[in-house]
Amino acid sequence: MKIQQFLEHFRIRINPFSQEDAQSDHIFQQHCAETIYHPAWDKVLGDTKNPSTSIVFGEKGSGKTALRLQLISSLKNHNIENPTERAFVISYDDLNPFLDTFRDRLRGRRRNPDQALQEWRLWDHMDALLTLSTRRLCNVIADPHSTDPDFDVNQLRELPRLRKRDLLMLAAFYDQSSDQSHWKRWARIRRRLGFMAPLVHWRFAVGVAVTLLVIAFAFRNIGTDGLLQTLSVLKAWWFWAGIAAGWFPWCRRYVSLWWRARQIAKQVRILEHGTAALRKILSRFPAQEIDGQPMPSRDRSDDRYELLAKLQRILKPLGFTSIIVLVDRVDEPHLINGSAQRMRDFLWSMFDNKFLKHPGIGFKMLLPRDVVYFLNREEREFYERSRLDKQNLIKSLEWTGESLFDMATNRIRACLAEGGDPQTTIRSFFADDVTSEDLISRFAKLRVPRHLFRFLYRLLTEHCNKATEDNPSWQISRTTLDSTMESYARELEAMDRGLGTG
Repeated sequence: MKIQQFLEHFRIRINPFSQEDAQSDHIFQQHCAETIYHPAWDKVLGDTKNPSTSIVFGEKGSGKTALRLQLISSLKNHNIENPTERAFVISYDDLNPFLDTFRDRLRGRRRNPDQALQEWRLWDHMDALLTLSTRRLCNVIADPHSTDPDFDVNQLRELPRLRKRDLLMLAAFYDQSSDQSHWKRWARIRRRLGFMAPLVHWRFAVGVAVTLLVIAFAFRNIGTDGLLQTLSVLKAWWFWAGIAAGWFPWCRRYVSLWWRARQIAKQVRILEHGTAALRKILSRFPAQEIDGQPMPSRDRSDDRYELLAKLQRILKPLGFTSIIVLVDRVDEPHLINGSAQRMRDFLWSMFDNKFLKHPGIGFKMLLPRDVVYFLNREEREFYERSRLDKQNLIKSLEWTGESLFDMATNRIRACLAEGGDPQTTIRSFFADDVTSEDLISRFAKLRVPRHLFRFLYRLLTEHCNKATEDNPSWQISRTTLDSTMESYARELEAMDRGLGTG
């Protein structure tokens, strides 16, 4: 007997339990994302107009990725309903590019994975967030074929001059593309924004003009004194002193910008910057508009806070009054590779109350439960700095047997074909001697949706293997339920001990 034959008996089109990962689960994304919520959903979402931080710890398969997808959907609906009070979403989940570049910048033993992440600091997180948001803005401007439903290039062109300057500064520090060089991409963004600075090269012009004037003065008598006598002036101190004086403003500015570019390239450790290209970009800003501005040139977070504030001021005229940062999949980068210790080294710098309570920014952190062990071992200083008691902390993303029962039922109803009975539940699959209470008690032991789906898929397989197509059985017996549950419980225990795949 085939599983599809069993499901068709209940007028179910597709297997509701064939998918385990919300990222690729079309049943969840198309039918259940707006109907199945975790009991802690309201605490995680909070008030979108006044964003707050939520920190959720959950074991593998507990629904962290599903929560992230639901958050994205809810924020998208909020933005549609409130076009002048939208939330700018930063998905901080693809960490490999940042961590790979960061590790490549280290030397010697510091490149060891266990030691590399101990070098990661709060400002590296801030640089990564500024990179993700800046690239999104710059892609709309630099690429005429790029489409972003939240932005219009004409809106960006209408920004005030100071906001254009801020955007170009962020682009200089944090925007990179594999399609073209840093300088060419930045120059294209500047042209499309219409940011003009015609007098920015006045030092170079002064140097050329003074040089020409000194040469003209030195060779003024070449017609009467002769070429050889006139060339003797090249040995005069005043000749070279005059030329040096003309080029002094340009040289001083060149050295100043080169040193600043070198410091920025050194301190922004998640990107590979070229000092020469960065100096060339900085030289295109008028000195009075860029001197004294915050730049990521030191190993501290103060400048990054000011750059975050600049990003917020750029977004506000575009209709974004808040920023939501979604943190997920921190166990997946190959530099972390599921290690709880490495996750701790990566995450702990982010647990800073000033950062997590930054005005207008809310963090939704969906983290593996493995690091709770380290959280419970921290000392008083850590809790005073992080103030986790203010961060809507959820230490365990737990599911009750009742909530898992409802989830299984909702997925079945989402997969019903036309004419299917809308009152069908997961209980409908079982024999009369299996009650809803029996199923709820067994589902409670599975703890998370992923184990629920795996168990039910295996249960359906076991049941169908015991019947033939000519003599089908439409109800799962208690015996099959008990034997499959016993087998899966042993595997679940092995997973908890780290001896199986979770």
